[in-house]
Amino acid sequence: MKIDKLKINFFLVLFFFLSLSTLGYSQTMILSGCKNLKDSFLKNEYILDLKNSLMTRNYIYDNKTYKKYRITDLSVKKENTIEKFIYEEEGLILTDKVGYPQFFTQLVFKKNSPIIEIKTVINNEEGIMKMSTCKKVEVFEKES
Repeated sequence: MKIDKLKINFFLVLFFFLSLSTLGYSQTMILSGCKNLKDSFLKNEYILDLKNSLMTRNYIYDNKTYKKYRITDLSVKKENTIEKFIYEEEGLILTDKVGYPQFFTQLVFKKNSPIIEIKTVINNEEGIMKMSTCKKVEVFEKES
């Protein structure tokens, strides 16, 4: 009888610890009021959903920037939303590579940092440059 109680207690404790380890935390980082070094926007924000590995960028060009891009590309919209997959590597959050394999670019984010960088790789030569600075960075953690 004593051994059965010991086994039951052991399984209860084991179940409790396994339940704790399956609790997941999702984190969302919102960067808003982002000033781009090259272009001007009425609205420019990035939403990084780390649980779903998805970056959503919402932006509205100002008139000057919109006209600049519209001259060469009629598909450009003044207001747009872009979604890209993201992943974490060495403490950085990176978007999918665009233009792979010999030449590609990707956005680089650091957790809780208002600075967004762009990484460019040409024939294995890497360059990272500051692209935007955001006024506000909010991090939300949600327990699931």
